[in-house]
Order: sequence, then structure tokens, then C-alpha cells
Amino acid sequence: MTHPIDPTRAAGLAAMQAFVPRMGGRYASGRNYDNGRGKHTAVSQLSPYIRRRLLTEAEVAQAALDAHGAEAAEKFLQEVLWRGYFKGWLEHRPQVWGAYQSGLLADLAALDRDRALRREVAKAEGGQTGLECFDAWAEELVETGYLHNHARMWFASIWIFTFGLPWRLGADFFYRHLLDGDAASNTLGWRWVAGLHTRGKAYQAQAWNIASFTNGRFTPRDADLALVTAGLEATEPDGLPPLLPLRGFTLPQAGVPTALLLTDEDCRIEEFDLGALDIRAAAMLATGHLRSPLPVVQMVLDFEAGALADCAGRAGVAMTPMRAGNASDLARWAAKAGAVQIVTPYATRGPLHDWLTEAAPALEAMGITLAEWRREWDGDIWPHAKAGFFKVKAQMPRLLGAMQA
Repeated sequence: MTHPIDPTRAAGLAAMQAFVPRMGGRYASGRNYDNGRGKHTAVSQLSPYIRRRLLTEAEVAQAALDAHGAEAAEKFLQEVLWRGYFKGWLEHRPQVWGAYQSGLLADLAALDRDRALRREVAKAEGGQTGLECFDAWAEELVETGYLHNHARMWFASIWIFTFGLPWRLGADFFYRHLLDGDAASNTLGWRWVAGLHTRGKAYQAQAWNIASFTNGRFTPRDADLALVTAGLEATEPDGLPPLLPLRGFTLPQAGVPTALLLTDEDCRIEEFDLGALDIRAAAMLATGHLRSPLPVVQMVLDFEAGALADCAGRAGVAMTPMRAGNASDLARWAAKAGAVQIVTPYATRGPLHDWLTEAAPALEAMGITLAEWRREWDGDIWPHAKAGFFKVKAQMPRLLGAMQA
């Protein structure tokens, strides 16, 4: 297992600048080709940086606009919007995240009971299925923490429909290994392939498609892959849960005793108004281990730690390491520092949000407010992320126009 990229903003900026010339027509024409490990030159591979906001979506989009203009960079800009769309969609339907978690626990319990299922899952995760393309993708994921987006779709489709394995176990496998692993993008991406996100539109991995978009590197037979005639809609007979309004949040209050909490939700806290805060204590909270009930790979944990340390250094605030364990420890830490508010970037639905929710009673009992910064980018996109991507895509001219003003 190797570390393919450096978890710092400086490395992210260098990678972004190197890819800027390819954010236009070259991206549009080459983005669907999986050229193999170490050869993903047609795509940016910036997602681990954007996931932690070592690079922000706004600055990556701005770089594409400045170099190519909105029309030539349209496909690249749309891909930048997808992450915000998925996050906003899950903010509107947090029940889907809860259902994923409870379903995963049930699937893991079934795995414990079913020896045959354990054997098949182990073969899939270990790249020992005998299906060459799938096994190569499993190996690449484990070794590098990355897969091309097209390969992720093929992999998930084969996992679900060809091998008949529980989709949540596959999503968990990804989440434990992906350097860019994100609760919303990962969960909803797997649901989309399974036909649960856009109901009735499951994604089928097809032999010709794999051969074409790997440039013949893999040539599976039609007989190797399942014919997908229906998704997994029957597992959710009542359809999607109802939309909920975006949750409210408390803004930081200037001048009051504050505990600053850095997480890998946003590793550019220097962009927020730290000078207005009376910071009594600051901590870097490690939460990567919360991604799964199973062990999360060390590569992911190390990348998180590196990103947090890099952010702390840029912010110029002395921070102590903290690991998310007993949630009540958060209140005790802040109270010991004499803080009356904990300030942190907005926590979207996922393991960190769950942990902070668990900490809420202890914070309330000690009179400590949890205050959050939410970026304008999120506030612009999330209200439109209620159904399909089209409604977010329709906002792109307005978003880009504001950036170009």
C-alpha cells in the first residue's frame, strides 16, 4: 500500500495548476477513459483535495473558467458541481444516510452468519473473482486509494448485479479505502448504480463499454456480466423518503470565549474570520475511523492527519490532536478551556455530523453552543438539490456569472 499523493494544500494547488490546461475540451473528450493505474491523465484526480477543501470547489471552478471559459469547460464544471449536488441532496433527505447505516449493520451481521457470503465478499475485495477488469480495479483501489469514476460505476454494477452482493457492503468497501471518500457521494453513487437514486434507472456494466473506455485493456465477454433488467427498487417499496428543509445552524459569535474545532470537512479555515474569535483552545479532530464499523485503512487515516496538520499550520493556530471517541469528551475539552462556544466548519450528513449530534446533550448541559461556518458555495447549491442533477445544473450559469462578475 502506497501513498499516491501528498495531503497538503501546496500539493493540491500544484496538481490543479498542472491540470488547468486540460480542464477544457481535452477533459470533455477524454474524461470517460480509464487508462489504468498511474495513467489517469485525462481526469484531474483533485477529488481527495476537494473532499477536504484543501482546494475549494469555487477556486477549482474559477481556474477552469479563467483558462477556458464557461462553454469549453462545461463538462469539467459540471463534475465540480456533482459533489455539491450529492451533499445537498443528502442534507434534504438525511433519512437515506440513516437507512444506509442501519442497513450496513444488518448486512455485516448477515456476513458474520453466512460463510458462503463471507467467501464471495472476500474474493471481491481481494481481487480474486477471476473477472480480470473487476480484480484489477479492486487491487488499484486497495493499493492507491483511488479509482477512475467510470471504473467505480462498472465496479459497483458488477458487485451488485453480476455477483449479487449486498450494495452497502460494496459502498462500505469503497468508503474504507477511498482517499476522496465522502458520505454523500459514496452512498448516493452506489444507490444511483443500484437504481435507488434515480428510481428505475440502474446502471449496467456492459462488455463493449468496458472494452471501449479502457482502450481494449480489458475485454470481458457479454456472458461475464449480468443483464440488468431492473434495479433494487423492491428493497425500498415506499420510494424515497420525503424532503426535509435544510437544517438550521448557529453562526459563530464574535468576542466570546471560543474553542476552535478543525475537521477534514474543511481544511481551509484560514478563509474564515478567525480574528473575530476569542480562541481559548483549538483541536484537530480525527474522524476517519468513523467511516465504517470495520477498520478504515491506514492510508485514509494518514491522509486525514496530514491534511489537518497542514491546515493548522496555515491557520497559524496552535492545535492539539483529538480523536473522536466518547462524544461527551468534546464538551469537557471546551469547558476546561473556559469556552462558551465551539466553532467549526459546517458538518454535512455523515459520520462527523452523527458524532457531533451525539455530543449535543453534553454540550447543552454545560452551556456550550456549537456554531458553524457554512460556505456560500454550499448555500447557493443545496436549495436546488432536491431531485435530479438537472436543477443544480440549471443554476450553473448564475453561479458562474457571479464568479465572472
